[in-house]
Amino acid sequence: MGEFALGQPVPRFEDPRLLRGGGRYVDDMVLPRMVFGHVLRSPYAHARIRNIDTAAAKSAPGVLAVLTGADWAVSGWRDLPVAGGMKRSGGLASYQPRFPALVEDRVRWVGDYVAFVVAETKHQAADAAELIEVEYEPLPAAASTEAALAPDAPLVWDDCPGNICFVHEVGDKAAVEAAFAQADRIVKRRLIVNRVTAATMEPRGAIGDYNSAEDRYTIYTVLQRTHGYRAELAQIMRVPESRVRVVAGDIGGSFGMKSAIYNEVALCLLASKRLGRPVKWTSTRSEAFLSDAQGRDWITEAELALDGDGHFLGFRVKTLAAIGAYAQIGSNVFVMNLGTLAGVYRTPAIHAEVIAAFSNTNPMRPYRGNGRPEAAYVIERMVDEAAAELGVDSSELRRRNMIPPEAMPFKTGLIFTYDSGEFAKNLEMGRELADVPGFERRRAEARARGRLRGLGLSNTIERAAAGGFEAAELRFDRGGTVTLLSGSITQGMGHETIYKQLVCDRLGLHPDQVHYVQGDTEKVADRRGQRRLPHRDDRRLGGLSRNRKDRRQGESDRRAPARSRGGRH
Repeated sequence: MGEFALGQPVPRFEDPRLLRGGGRYVDDMVLPRMVFGHVLRSPYAHARIRNIDTAAAKSAPGVLAVLTGADWAVSGWRDLPVAGGMKRSGGLASYQPRFPALVEDRVRWVGDYVAFVVAETKHQAADAAELIEVEYEPLPAAASTEAALAPDAPLVWDDCPGNICFVHEVGDKAAVEAAFAQADRIVKRRLIVNRVTAATMEPRGAIGDYNSAEDRYTIYTVLQRTHGYRAELAQIMRVPESRVRVVAGDIGGSFGMKSAIYNEVALCLLASKRLGRPVKWTSTRSEAFLSDAQGRDWITEAELALDGDGHFLGFRVKTLAAIGAYAQIGSNVFVMNLGTLAGVYRTPAIHAEVIAAFSNTNPMRPYRGNGRPEAAYVIERMVDEAAAELGVDSSELRRRNMIPPEAMPFKTGLIFTYDSGEFAKNLEMGRELADVPGFERRRAEARARGRLRGLGLSNTIERAAAGGFEAAELRFDRGGTVTLLSGSITQGMGHETIYKQLVCDRLGLHPDQVHYVQGDTEKVADRRGQRRLPHRDDRRLGGLSRNRKDRRQGESDRRAPARSRGGRH
């Protein structure tokens, strides 16, 4: 099987099916007697809900149910999981707000979940949502990260002082202060990393299907993991994991955004249990901007201390980071990757502080790198700024401060120890490939055509992933062909091609003899060791458990009103 051996270029085995319309996306799925859900969302960034009148919506054609926050409150189900495990100043635990699938008394961002309408068709559900009368009392909103931390900022949560979710510090503050005290030059900059949204090829979607005969729940949805997802869902519904099945077909991009349990998943399952029919919800493109978790949104004050020869002495970073209206699971992950701030440089002392703030905006989640790109941007931008102030070439300043190969293993000034690396060699290879000596000629040519041309350098280094394992299983039939069951889920990265090629290389099979299966908890082995994720009403666990053996099961616990009619505002 040399043609398919490891290292050989092979065409992606999944592409013919996808290109011929054989994709298995959530919106392709149709179940018997399936009905459709529609979310009524808040038009306000911050407002009290004075009253909700659903009578007209309930009597609209095709409508089967209208759920509100009151229905969620009496369902007996837990709220969605929120992030924990971090600290505020003074050693207080991070603030963990309630995260109900539907709000009852207050909306906290444009797009917050007010009601869920289920009807025979999606158009009937959307039309009925227009008939829901919601009486709002608008409140002042903290709509940006910086504004949320202002002394007089409106509080997103009344019992969360200063809108601070947590404060995270890492590094040697005293050593940094000493380095700055002896510096010949200190370069200071204010850097902004703007908020982004994933805008995936496939919008989010879910189909909830409750089987009353077996008292079991099946959810078809878009996600990045199955078994961990099932564990969290089971906690929300207060049922054993064996009563929950999670199925993921093809996933049209995720980037971190789809890994959370979203409100619509819980709502589809709850509605299916009430109605005895499968309930489907699919996001529209515009709805995705209102409801998808977003990423980044940093405001950073950075200072780099240098001696008279341009050697880095110390690096100090203070960042205001967005959390959004709710602390979704994963919203604290970005601070775990601050080690990237050290870059490839010998900076002996580094200190970083991150203040995570609630604001009246979409909840935040890790997006494409979990804080690593932001940290890399900060250090590399500061090197460029320092070079400009010193009047030296930025490549030369980088060379002067890079960790040499003979220093390995090298303990950086922040978190990581590097075991190897030829960073100066990488820099020279990059400069050669980019033809840096010929850049000014190309810039002049571009300017003559009315175009602008720039040159940028970045020596980014990061921890690719945490240690762990992924489960896979091979099943051989009597004819010698194989079914390969993978615990991981591809979101467009070509897992089917990679895993098939590995099997063909080791077993001497042709790809046509290997059938690939992923994303179904009834079929595939656990992707990784499960760990319990707590809910807000599980305070005694104190946030994310780092102990896999911890299986304790906690129990839960003036302005003139503005009137809104359904989706027309």
